Amino acid sequence: MARRPLPRILSTGSAQIARGRDLARTAADGATDVLHPLITVTRGLRRLAAAGRRKWVDTPKDRRGPLLFLVASVVLVVALIPYGPLLAVIALMAAAAWQGRNCTPPRPDGPDEAQTKRLESLYEALVPYFSVPEDPAPLYAHGGDWTKAFASYEFDGTGRVSQLSIRYPAYFTDGEADSRARIEQLVHAKSGRGREYRFEWDEEGNHLSVTVLSPLPTDIAAQRFVTAPGETVLGFTDPAGVQRTLPLTFGEKRRDVPPVVWRTGVRSTEPHLLAVGGPGSGTTTLLRSMALQALQHGDVLIVEGGGTGEYACLTGRDGVLAVECGLAGALASLEWAAHETERRLIAANRARQAGHAPPDDTKRPLWLLLDRPTVLGHLAAAYGRNDPQALLQVPLRHGRAANVTVVVAEQFDGMESLADAVRQHTRARVVLGPASANQLEAVLGSPPHTTPTSDMPPGRGYARLGAGPVHRLQVPATPDPYDEATSEAHRLAVLCLLPERTTPADAEPAVITADDDQVGVTPDGSVSVSAGGSVSVPAGGSVSVPAGGSVSVPAGGSVSVPAEGPVGVSAES
Repeated sequence: MARRPLPRILSTGSAQIARGRDLARTAADGATDVLHPLITVTRGLRRLAAAGRRKWVDTPKDRRGPLLFLVASVVLVVALIPYGPLLAVIALMAAAAWQGRNCTPPRPDGPDEAQTKRLESLYEALVPYFSVPEDPAPLYAHGGDWTKAFASYEFDGTGRVSQLSIRYPAYFTDGEADSRARIEQLVHAKSGRGREYRFEWDEEGNHLSVTVLSPLPTDIAAQRFVTAPGETVLGFTDPAGVQRTLPLTFGEKRRDVPPVVWRTGVRSTEPHLLAVGGPGSGTTTLLRSMALQALQHGDVLIVEGGGTGEYACLTGRDGVLAVECGLAGALASLEWAAHETERRLIAANRARQAGHAPPDDTKRPLWLLLDRPTVLGHLAAAYGRNDPQALLQVPLRHGRAANVTVVVAEQFDGMESLADAVRQHTRARVVLGPASANQLEAVLGSPPHTTPTSDMPPGRGYARLGAGPVHRLQVPATPDPYDEATSEAHRLAVLCLLPERTTPADAEPAVITADDDQVGVTPDGSVSVSAGGSVSVPAGGSVSVPAGGSVSVPAGGSVSVPAEGPVGVSAES
């Protein structure tokens, strides 16, 4: 059948309609340009009216009368002054024009092409984990709509995801740690490595929030922290992790930083601490920082198993009882610490039974800082001596009641050699440096809610106090001031915190006297004393025994030599 031509009016009508539409659009644009000031003033009057209405609603009813009287007074004064109404109208129009201006630039309605590809890639990667074949209406499907799965998202300046809100189906096993770990690892890999992410699982609402954490500050130097007695600053963390801040000095500037505070003493729930890390992770820096804080209110006894002299700056300082690097000195010092713990318990118990306050010498905190004690344990086994960790059972078990705090720092390769008493009684834990998820969970008892990175600066890690949450941690820079690699600013910061010396650093060796006669030291290192004599050693002195060890005697102590000949330390020393 041949097609009939359309009538003339129908064939030319579409062109006329299009031409008329263009004319109408041009007229509307011209009218908008001409009437733009009027539209702006009208919009401003509407906003001013809405603001006045909100002000009236927020005003209490008992204050609305005085407000009306004030407004009426202003209107009366304006009406009475010359040219008052005209000036009021001009001021109102100016305010309306200012309020009606559109100062907010248009925002894009969605992510750009590169950001969309990132979200699509993440969505497709999550499909095998968040979907099952039996689901009739899957939220996650290959080629599906990712906008339904991702409730909100933000990107940083480099185009990578900085915040993401993920919905997931209710049948996903979010209560299992392995399932959550797989999702966290996948999101970490697809969103960009080299950053720390915080994952917050809302199991009731089937919702996962992913947030990129900003790096913790590494420019915090050693300084006096505003803390109460019994509080020790381990380091600093994220603002959302704690509800407290400390004012810190950064050169000439000051700012508030959230700390991780460890409370010790009689009422502490975690009286002892264990710090674990690899070589160069900052565990020694942590112990040095804690020693400087502890010396403000107590005494410190340091046992260094590494023998590198990291605590030489504390030798001979006020409040530092001893800095031992050898096996014999460590055994003698820890044995004295065990007896001191028992003495404090007995003295405090007798005072309570008599109805008196505990003696002052039992209230002064005593800190035992042990850096890598397993090294001394291997050395003791080679020489057939007791393990120094065995002497920590009494301070660990009864230290809280006796005001004795034990801090142990060890590396990951020595964790298996730690004594059971150290593992059981050190409920405050710190992990510094790079560590796997299994290592973190083994030490802290719970995995962190963030993804650890492989490249971490010294002093960066995690801390957990008892059964509390896991906090990110950055230890303040407290290097050895005698190290040549230490910067001048950090060296001065540490030296300013050191107490005064009780013994000059360049003092000559102490002179040992017995029965008013000077006693010499034999070439093999032993002390020759006649039978029945007594040896007095001044502060900081030591007596060498034939076995090659040394016995450190505090100020006022005495060493007695019985008739049989061997040298022994009396109970009061």
